[in-house]
Amino acid sequence: MTWLDVLTGAIEQALGPTAMIYCIAAIGLNIHFGYTGLLNFGQAAFMMVGGYAVGGLVQTWGQNLWLSILVGLLASLVLALILGVPTLRLRADYLAIATIAAAEAIRQILGSATLNDQFGGQDGRYGFADQMKELNPIAPGGVSFNIGGFEIGWRSYDFFVMLVGWGLALFLCLLIFLLMRSPWGRVLKSIREDEDAVRSLGKNVYSYKMQSLVLGGMIGAMAGIMSGLATDNVAPSDFATDTTFFTYTVLLIGGAARVMGPVAGALIFWFFLNGLDLFFDKATSSGSRIIPTSIMTADQASLMRLIVMGLVLMLLMIFRPQGIFGDRRELAIDDR
Repeated sequence: MTWLDVLTGAIEQALGPTAMIYCIAAIGLNIHFGYTGLLNFGQAAFMMVGGYAVGGLVQTWGQNLWLSILVGLLASLVLALILGVPTLRLRADYLAIATIAAAEAIRQILGSATLNDQFGGQDGRYGFADQMKELNPIAPGGVSFNIGGFEIGWRSYDFFVMLVGWGLALFLCLLIFLLMRSPWGRVLKSIREDEDAVRSLGKNVYSYKMQSLVLGGMIGAMAGIMSGLATDNVAPSDFATDTTFFTYTVLLIGGAARVMGPVAGALIFWFFLNGLDLFFDKATSSGSRIIPTSIMTADQASLMRLIVMGLVLMLLMIFRPQGIFGDRRELAIDDR
């Protein structure tokens, strides 16, 4: 592996299916946190419901893929209602507690041995994306591009999923752009700033919060569906707590309450996260070592990407808490 391979590998990951999945999840979270000020710490729950609806219905019960996608979106709507009805009238803290607990509870239930026949236990469900693969028009050899002297490429199905996923992400960004410039979107942003003032004007704050939770949750379910279709697998480990935290990281890097914030955040985060991984892997390899063994071994290199990214995020939150493209006035949490 050359240093050019490090750069090309980082670019491939930044544009790849994983970055696309987190981008869509962050778009949903942007409605919750960025525009409405809802502290949803369980976006992974909505992703899980969408992914398992497709995996379970197609593989376990032999249903049509497109019907399963519809069921996944409806299931996320029901989950949003279950979480929102008892919590949205209370302080934001309660929604945060309820959502993170719900995400972990659902993950444990789906991975339990009791439901192994239905959901596959810890192995999950796999082999359910055949109908999606049949739609793939990309040649089996894959796709590659030569840009500025270096070549990037993806396998055929990965590239097809990327096209569908990034196209869906851009469509959702356009939808959010239009919604947030409508009277409905302006009410959401007003609730984020001062819900008592909005209530005094006769608006049903509870209803608007519920609509926001439902819409963002359904978009989160879309991310879970795309995750399952991209890997042809859904498993409890795919939706652990760090899934939501990575989604928040993507949103905060790009800038909350910015239409294109999740897109920029996903590209930047996955470029640097995977670029750092490849960099430290090469920097500690025997053929091209530039970091002495006394400082870092090859076994320790895999941990360095998270350490460096953590330090960068700390500095970002200190010196630019609104994110790279965000506006400090749009923050849902201020200094009060």
